[in-house]
Amino acid sequence: MRTVYKNQCLLTGLAILIGNMNVFAAEPNVTITTVTLPAGTRIPVRLGQALDTKRDRPGTPFVAHVSEPVRHDGEVILQRGAVVRGHIVESKPSGRLKGRALMSLSLDSVYSHGRTYSIATSDPSFASKGHKKRNLVLIGGGAGTGAAIGGIAAGGVGALIGAGAGAAAGTAGELITGKRNLHLAPETRLTFALRRPLSVRTETRSAQYRRNRPS
Repeated sequence: MRTVYKNQCLLTGLAILIGNMNVFAAEPNVTITTVTLPAGTRIPVRLGQALDTKRDRPGTPFVAHVSEPVRHDGEVILQRGAVVRGHIVESKPSGRLKGRALMSLSLDSVYSHGRTYSIATSDPSFASKGHKKRNLVLIGGGAGTGAAIGGIAAGGVGALIGAGAGAAAGTAGELITGKRNLHLAPETRLTFALRRPLSVRTETRSAQYRRNRPS
């Protein structure tokens, strides 16, 4: 009786093992590669929250999302919507810089293909041009590029005007100055540049799996 029971257990275990082997054999062929984005690669993002010189101090964290796919040799490395995290590098209410409010930002990490990667980026800076005109001027794209770059038409809502090395950009109407503060609204578009190369692990399924994949 015990012998029959043992044989049944062995057969059951063998069946389970064979089934698992079939499942493993049916798994798609996945190739894992590491792709390196060179220093200077631009990462366009949209802010996920408002930032304000009146409220937010240096070190305040923020969350944003990649607004356009970041590609390398035609392959998408950072997908649209990928979460990025950063912090405020500098934040000064107006009156401390000849009447201007000032803020600069930097990215710290990006989430891609199931992993979080530490990154170092440019620190684009923004300043209000004046209380009366309530315009904005982009005054730098990183260390050593702090000189003011041009102005915006009097009376208009703030916009960004390029950076020293193209490290930051935005769209008109997304940045607003208050009476004495600088405000970056949610969904504000910004572009950061990598200071050092970023190696990202990517997964590619075989062409045969893609052809046989059920629709």
